[in-house]
Amino acid sequence: MKTGLAGNIAQAFIDSKLTVLLMIAFLAIGVYGVWLTPSEEEPQIDVPMADIFVGYPGASPQEVENRISIPLEKILSNISGVEYVYSASMPEMAMVSARFYVGQNVEQSLVRLYNEVMKFMDTKPEPVTMPLIKTRSINDVPIVTLTLWSDSADDYQIRRVAQELDHEIKTITDVAETKIHGGRSRTVEIILDKQKMASMMIDPLRLAQTIQAANSEFRSGSFTQNDQEILVQTGSFLETAADVASLVVDVRNGAPVLLRDVAEITDGPGEPANYVSYIPGPVSAKEKELEAGTSYSAVSISVAKRQGADAMMIASQIDEMIETLSGSVITADIRVETTRNYGETATEKVNTLLVHLVVAVLAVSFVVFLAMGWRGALVVFISVPITFALTLFFYYMYDYTLNRITLFALVFVTGIVVDNSIIVAENMHRHFRMRNLPFKQAAIYAINEVGNPTILATLTVIAAVIPMAFVSGLMGPYMSPIAIGATVAMILSLIVSLIATPWLGYRLLRAARVQSGSKAGRAYKLEETIIFKLYNKTMRPLMESTWKRWTFLLGTTFILLATLLLFYFRLVEVKMLPFDNKNEIQLIIDMPEGTTLERTEAVAQEVGLVLLDIPEVYDYQIYSGTNAPINFNGLVRSYDMRQTSNIADIQVNLVDKSLRSDQSHDIAKRIRPMVQSVGDKYNANVKVVEVPPGPPVMSTLVAEVYGPDLEMQREIGQQIKDIFAATPGIVDIDWMVEDEQV
Repeated sequence: MKTGLAGNIAQAFIDSKLTVLLMIAFLAIGVYGVWLTPSEEEPQIDVPMADIFVGYPGASPQEVENRISIPLEKILSNISGVEYVYSASMPEMAMVSARFYVGQNVEQSLVRLYNEVMKFMDTKPEPVTMPLIKTRSINDVPIVTLTLWSDSADDYQIRRVAQELDHEIKTITDVAETKIHGGRSRTVEIILDKQKMASMMIDPLRLAQTIQAANSEFRSGSFTQNDQEILVQTGSFLETAADVASLVVDVRNGAPVLLRDVAEITDGPGEPANYVSYIPGPVSAKEKELEAGTSYSAVSISVAKRQGADAMMIASQIDEMIETLSGSVITADIRVETTRNYGETATEKVNTLLVHLVVAVLAVSFVVFLAMGWRGALVVFISVPITFALTLFFYYMYDYTLNRITLFALVFVTGIVVDNSIIVAENMHRHFRMRNLPFKQAAIYAINEVGNPTILATLTVIAAVIPMAFVSGLMGPYMSPIAIGATVAMILSLIVSLIATPWLGYRLLRAARVQSGSKAGRAYKLEETIIFKLYNKTMRPLMESTWKRWTFLLGTTFILLATLLLFYFRLVEVKMLPFDNKNEIQLIIDMPEGTTLERTEAVAQEVGLVLLDIPEVYDYQIYSGTNAPINFNGLVRSYDMRQTSNIADIQVNLVDKSLRSDQSHDIAKRIRPMVQSVGDKYNANVKVVEVPPGPPVMSTLVAEVYGPDLEMQREIGQQIKDIFAATPGIVDIDWMVEDEQV
């Protein structure tokens, strides 16, 4: 028998003892790869980004722009690989942001950035401070957020507990960074008495310099004594309020004047710079036996992981640590609520997709069972998991993580992957029943018959999906795992269908020939099968009759064009990615510049009360004067820089999607008019921000206005805002112009 490539491969493995060892090894390394591959919420995206902060004491925004922002913009724009450069000039400070093209090497890009910024230092004005460069990456997004709250302790006491818990969390391996949001820190405050200071002719500047000089410790040399070197240490850091009160600030008539003589010193919580509160929603209040809408003082701890670490494992270790520290570090009057757990959600998505994968394989196996019996179904049921096991091991070898994108690639190609094994198994089954050749020859002949078409079909599918790997921009890291994962799965499925499927089919399907001979008593004929008869009745009239053939072709073309018209008349929504059903929604509140922190907190609390009318709200946290723990959306939009008294964030946690019928996007649409009606009463801009299913952007629609005159830019910007407001479907309109402030 003359065999081709497929036949030669099948002939080498169909009766080899090595084949069963290979199948076991493939499954084993697949399980090993799944165990080692970290799970996370979002795919790893290499987008080198950095914010550069430069101070210019006493300078106006115009001076800052001309002497810092514009020169830095020109320097950064000349760096190879930089895609965007933005700057913001403020009184006494400039922020310049640089973003490189997606896929650029992070380390090399940031080294080039540092080198170019350092070249700027010899041209900067004298009072300008050294640049502060803050890099950003996907790993800056916290995977776990803990909210400590209490109905008896205040934010000062809660923060002290949070600081101890924060130290413990940092000891966990693969925890990269932690941040504490809210609460008042322990502060020694010096309240000056201006009358006493005037009587002793002491000014505040002298006091500040005295305190600064006293709060220092230096190594001041050494001396030898008795054949031993002794180190000399000068000064010591201030440790208590009594140390501060005992500082000598002057001498009058030979008597020292202590700081406590001209000021009152207090040791305790400082002035509030922000407010953080925890509010149980209808569902949470019922579970915890609390009153819905009651605001409790709170402090949040956000935890970010190292690159390549498993989010699920870190989240589990944090949960175990909290349970261990409860009653010791975490006192009985303080409760800890996990308000974000991307490890849990990542695991849930991974498990859900894996379940869907198993269900798809079982469904295909059941269909094969109906056509070829349980033996044919078993061949497919064993062959397909081997393919997926090898693909998952490939993910591990090439530093992919298990996330919704990489696993979607497997679900995406499930129907195509099983096709190779089904083609080979079905043709072997047919030849065994025809009984024209001995078992082994029939098997090799069957594989050789469909081998080349199977290889060609596989390459055709690969050619169809591989262009997704070349999508540019932020969509690239989302599309490339699908294309690469699908390509690898298709190649591996072809290999498995030529190695494992023949071995399984040769041993399981040959019994069909014996059963066919004993039951029917005659050879199998394809023309007598039901499928052939149905196909013959359908296709033969189309092949023999010209008018029927053209009617069928024209009818199919008409249906295709009619389907395309659905897009034109917008009867079908066209999107790049579907909405993701998240368990969180964020509200961004912007009050006019100059609003006090207390007024912002009051408005945020009133906005939060509206959420109690949404039955799907589990709980929410209000962050006034500071930012909520950022997500991937907030990373790109620099939400972590929201630190002024006129801003507030509300983090809304919904009940699990398994317990609600509406998706998070539908809930967000219900929330928007309710919260914005409250914001309109207080001239507050309240925006509803959802976590996007794909890469985040600054906003869905962004208009950039350029021109030499700032007033004209503002005027045109206002006109564009009015156009946006009058356009149906556009919501959450905002601009970067600040209100006038005294």
